[in-house]
Amino acid sequence: MIEINALTIRYGRAVAVDDLTFTVKPGKVTGFLGPNGAGKSSTMRAVLGLETPHGGTALIDGRPYTAYPRPLRQVGALLDAGAVHGGRSARAHVACVARSNGIGSRRVTEVLELAGLAGVGSKRIAGFSLGMKQRLGIAVALLGDPPVLMFDEPVNGLDPEGVRWIRELMRAQAAEGRTVLVSSHLMGEMAVTADHVVVVGRGRLIADTTMTALVERFQRGVLVRAAEPERLARALRAAGATVARENDALDVAELDPARIGEVALAQGIALRELTPRGASLEEAFMELTEGSVEFR
Repeated sequence: MIEINALTIRYGRAVAVDDLTFTVKPGKVTGFLGPNGAGKSSTMRAVLGLETPHGGTALIDGRPYTAYPRPLRQVGALLDAGAVHGGRSARAHVACVARSNGIGSRRVTEVLELAGLAGVGSKRIAGFSLGMKQRLGIAVALLGDPPVLMFDEPVNGLDPEGVRWIRELMRAQAAEGRTVLVSSHLMGEMAVTADHVVVVGRGRLIADTTMTALVERFQRGVLVRAAEPERLARALRAAGATVARENDALDVAELDPARIGEVALAQGIALRELTPRGASLEEAFMELTEGSVEFR
């Protein structure tokens, strides 16, 4: 697990991470969400020993990253796809990192193939697009076959095929029991990738919940289409619902779909549609972080 406990990080007088506590558990993809300046990257850097906390801890299975003699076998991370030497070839870069952790050349070939870079392994990184550098960084993260994976904005620069590849990769890694933490500003992508979400704003925890529970928290009512909408509307209001007409449909609040169905059945009214109207992840995120946006 990744364990963040009362983590505090300051840059001069600015507090980037403020007494932050949450746990990232194995077997699921956890989305790490927040506005620009919310403290996401600082938190991930603290986990990797790249930031020294002013308070609290950031641990991996109860130990700091620096306590692992060969950390790539424990944690794989991509924080900055551009942090590579442009003069090296892709294979030379991956091989250099592998050697530092006692990982053999066979694994270098495997991860380059997995990332779709086998055909350009001999080319210099300086000529790579951002999407190719993202793939290279992901290949390095997978080198040690680690139980913990961390990605900061991994789909930046990827084409649609690449986005689907990284989504399926993350879900497959989580399904194998790994801990996967991924930050992103692409709410639509997170909605179909993450099982759990941690939302932060101004360095503080705003939400730590499942994706389903977060969206249901901002339930917008139920869309109902029926054979006799006016009669159903009267029956639903009598049962305590708030009902508004939407063309040929009803917008029903205060009653869940099961209760709406029971009322319709009791009245002998055929239902043609019964659709819960939950907020999108983007809408839920915007409402949660409304008071935490630093840069407008």
